[in-house]
Amino acid sequence: MEKTEAILIGRTRWSETSLIIHWCSPGLGLFRTIAKGALRPKSPFQGVLDLFVSAEIRFVPAKKSDLHTLAEAHCLNPRLGLRASYGRVLAATYFTRLLTLAVEPHSPLPALHELLDRALDFLGSHDPSRAMLERFELRVAEDLGLIGEKGAPGSEAARILEDHLHKRLPAQRAQVLAWCADHP
Repeated sequence: MEKTEAILIGRTRWSETSLIIHWCSPGLGLFRTIAKGALRPKSPFQGVLDLFVSAEIRFVPAKKSDLHTLAEAHCLNPRLGLRASYGRVLAATYFTRLLTLAVEPHSPLPALHELLDRALDFLGSHDPSRAMLERFELRVAEDLGLIGEKGAPGSEAARILEDHLHKRLPAQRAQVLAWCADHP
């Protein structure tokens, strides 16, 4: 059984009572677990498996696939402040989708995990801004080695990320920017 601290970045319904949970961990990177019985009324996972929660988890590594079995989860930081505005949830969703797009599963990413952790904590008490969004993109591009230490101006990091990934950035980016324009 393995143990790690991770941020819950996605949930998918697997069956009537089970969920597939997507995690971001500093040492294990992006990985998935199945939480059997998580949707049952008396599940030990009740209230722990919410989006953007930091948790200490224990799981049984899979032998033949990349879907591990979640054994325990203990909430470390529920980040309840994220639910204060739609813009905060939208920005948090964009950040997690960007990381999912930019890094390979199971690759250690301590710097990006710390960046996501700090960004989610900040969003817990502040609404997002264009500057915050661009700063996050810049840090991701720097950590991936796409931009040198001098950085890049404004939305240049977004263009560099798109060019490198050969994909459009997640749709939430435009939605967050629109939300920020409507809520100065």
